[in-house]
Amino acid sequence: MFDTMTITKVTGALCGSLLIFLLGVWAAESLFHVGGSGHGDEAHQAYIIPTGDDEGSSEEEAAPVDFAELLANADVAKGAKLFKKCQACHKLEDGANATGPSLYQVVNRPVDAVSSFSGYSGALSAVVDVWTPENLDGYLENPKGFAPGNKMAFAGFKKPQERADIIAFLENPDG
Repeated sequence: MFDTMTITKVTGALCGSLLIFLLGVWAAESLFHVGGSGHGDEAHQAYIIPTGDDEGSSEEEAAPVDFAELLANADVAKGAKLFKKCQACHKLEDGANATGPSLYQVVNRPVDAVSSFSGYSGALSAVVDVWTPENLDGYLENPKGFAPGNKMAFAGFKKPQERADIIAFLENPDG
């Protein structure tokens, strides 16, 4: 049943099928290739949208944000709305702990000062001693980056004005 001629035919059919498959892949790649060479090759782009970024990008750099000015102009009402993201784990009442400690009078308070909360990780007190507005700003921007190893799972507030609004609200929650 399996003689030399049958094995030769099967091997030829497999090689021919592989060759046709590879030629099909090559043809499809040449027809539908959308990426450049990865080195800024604009010749393969369908169209280019000028954004003006190349003209003055070296002259215009992002100015550092003055946090004291942001905090002075902070909106307590906006901070109250933004604090709703924090309410799942934190309470503003004195001694009312949840997943996280109470944030009652947290501004300028020592880091692990809530004695009724036992879930402190120790990572925060290794970085800062007091929750100054500047320390709160750094922590609220990126909790895991500010104090690696802390237990807060929140990703943070990326906009400086939002952080300033929340800190202003925490300083004066009654408005």
